[in-house]
Amino acid sequence: MQIDDAKLAEILTKLGYVKPEDLKKAQEEAKKKEASIVDYLLAEHILTKDLMGQAIAEYFGVKYADLSSRETSHEEERKIPEELAEKYRISVFLETDKHVIIATDDPTKKEIITALEPVYQGKQIEIAFAFPEDMELGIIQSKKPLETRFSKIIASQVRVAPEMVKEIIEDALANRASDVHIEPQEKEVVVRFRIDGVLHEVGTIPKVTYENILNRIKVQAHLRVDEHFSAQDGSMRYHREDGSIDLRVSIVPTIEGENIVMRLLAVYVPNLTLGDLGISPNDQELVMRAARQPFGMILAVGPTGSGKTTTLYALLKTFNNTEVNLTTIEDPVEYKMAKANQIQVNPQTNLTFAKGLRSIVRQDPDIILVGEIRDNETAEIAVNAALTGHLLFSTFHANDAATGIPRLLDMAIEPFLLSSTLHLIIAQRLVRKICEKCRVSGEVSITDIEKILPSARTYFPEEKITLYKGKGCKACGNKGFEGRTAIFEFIATSPQMQELILKNPSSQEVWELAKSQGSRALFEDGIDKVKKGETSLEELLRVASPPDGLKVKK
Repeated sequence: MQIDDAKLAEILTKLGYVKPEDLKKAQEEAKKKEASIVDYLLAEHILTKDLMGQAIAEYFGVKYADLSSRETSHEEERKIPEELAEKYRISVFLETDKHVIIATDDPTKKEIITALEPVYQGKQIEIAFAFPEDMELGIIQSKKPLETRFSKIIASQVRVAPEMVKEIIEDALANRASDVHIEPQEKEVVVRFRIDGVLHEVGTIPKVTYENILNRIKVQAHLRVDEHFSAQDGSMRYHREDGSIDLRVSIVPTIEGENIVMRLLAVYVPNLTLGDLGISPNDQELVMRAARQPFGMILAVGPTGSGKTTTLYALLKTFNNTEVNLTTIEDPVEYKMAKANQIQVNPQTNLTFAKGLRSIVRQDPDIILVGEIRDNETAEIAVNAALTGHLLFSTFHANDAATGIPRLLDMAIEPFLLSSTLHLIIAQRLVRKICEKCRVSGEVSITDIEKILPSARTYFPEEKITLYKGKGCKACGNKGFEGRTAIFEFIATSPQMQELILKNPSSQEVWELAKSQGSRALFEDGIDKVKKGETSLEELLRVASPPDGLKVKK
């Protein structure tokens, strides 16, 4: 059951959960940004998700079920038949000897109790409200493992490939996976999900059925079914009751067969603020100061999957209104944004980044987003666009912010042009956040920390340090982590930096000047998040290295 903004506004005001003036502001912001009032209420901390759940539950006269707050056994989860769990969107929240509470995102369905009476004979059945996104995971957990479901589908011999692909994608969505890997091995095919940046094996497929699955995905992604020895890239759309999901598909031949990787793309850009991304208040002001310039260039650098596009879109949303012509050219368009003109690169029609950017400049844009600067021609056009009265955002592959400047100069950009146009370079990485439901703290001695971080005393002057970790719970799938945040590094082009760029500097020279002007390394920003309990030291060391004594080569 989807509760629209109008119904939610009625619920929140009628029950006194939100002040009328706060609700009015939320409705104005939602209309302006074509978003939900929920996004505003949560972002401004006017309401928590739990309070919103309680309000909705109270409106329907039932309890609120926070599915992440309780541990249920596999036996409890799988007691409800799969057909009923999917039909009514239900899962068990709490079961005792005489009583059972069933969670659902649609408590208006009174027939749920009747349907479950044969399952819970002699027990009182009570309905509780749970959010739809929480129900997805609850329903998946109530199902049998993927391999068991695959065996059942194969035995039925009905729509084998479509049903198996459906099960894989539904599980990936419920587990908040960013990528699905389907990898043929010698005797079987392994399915893995990338969740919060880390791969997890979730099941295997008999190799005899793999070709049908491969062909099914190729057909849906508009790829050649008869091509088995070349890499192919495509996209497909997966339709669900509550909307559609776009997937980017990559197929590469390996010695054991064709390897499939599908990236799940968000339909609309999340209503994230710069603060939500993990940018400190001081750095937010630095970013906004650069973005308020009438022309120039802001670059986000980092490896693939480090959140660069999300950061730039969060920045773009602050300028997205009817007075601004905002145009993007991307490959692929990862987020949809209302009021923005978004262009998809298409090599088959010769619509490349460079050619598209030349055309965009003639479209009278105020702000341009170039998905990625990949070659010399795109870099040259981007710099010239930034020089001629446009504010240009783009991503770029570089290990850190300091390396970005020499790399652009190596792409034949004239130093005086780069010096005149570049306002800010943002480098970033994503780290997993410690699960808030099971986070615990403990004191650790500096000598123990030095075993994994030799330069620990640079960052932790105390002899005893409080560090945090997640014990593991139902909310995080017993991983101890849920969701991700970013660690950042910023280099702003001060007058001194502009002079240095004219001298074609090395990345070491760029960083030494930036550091003297207050820039902090990725690792240093990460240490702040470790101290605040947002992530763990081990997780930080997984994605970033301390800058101590490391020399960055040009």
